Amino acid sequence: MNLHLSPSPQDANRAAADQLAAWLTVPSTRTVMVAAGNTPLELYRILAERRLPLAHLHVFALDEYVGVPLEEPRNCANLMRRHVAEAWGIPAAQFHTVSSLAADAERSVLAHESLIEQRGGLDVVILGLGQNGHLGFNEPGSAEHSTGRLLDLDPISTEANRTWFAGKYAPCQGVTVGLRTILAARHALLLAFGAHKRAAVRAMTEGPVGTACPASFLRHHRDAHVFLDAPAGGDALLAEFRT
Repeated sequence: MNLHLSPSPQDANRAAADQLAAWLTVPSTRTVMVAAGNTPLELYRILAERRLPLAHLHVFALDEYVGVPLEEPRNCANLMRRHVAEAWGIPAAQFHTVSSLAADAERSVLAHESLIEQRGGLDVVILGLGQNGHLGFNEPGSAEHSTGRLLDLDPISTEANRTWFAGKYAPCQGVTVGLRTILAARHALLLAFGAHKRAAVRAMTEGPVGTACPASFLRHHRDAHVFLDAPAGGDALLAEFRT
């Protein structure tokens, strides 16, 4: 795991954008998985500003809230359609999502993973870090070789969802690509900003590698890059980087 510590989210996003641009513009890169939520939006904006030639990419959503209408602008599919697919010039047929409808969610994520496999797996995955150490909606307890599925969310994730939807929805279920697919990506990039992520960062970087903190499995990844601001890194990591 490669740690990149910056003074601020702005500095971290610029550094992450440089790394991501290098990966995405290599001709052999064909598939990328993107996380939704607040954290990566500035990264996506910086990439869009650079007007890179990215129309060859197939873009896959990482996860989705379950029980939220398909037309809700803040669900993962619509958010990533605006901030990644349209902003980066990805053809509509090359943008792939999973359903937010409970009746369709599990079937759609299994088809999603099957399509990723047909395309040779993921070249790049972009991730956020849950306060409980989750990746996508792979909550604590998720196995390293877990596959795409519908699952109940931890209360901390449900409350984060309530905040995200400004109280209009508070999904207590999610559908996610499994850790097996995520960890098999050739390159992984994770962003974590703010003091409220500090405990999860410590568990990911220094705690036991295992299901209690799914993000800890990235310590065994072949090319994982973690971009942190100073509050997320905390004093111990800051001291380590200064020595």
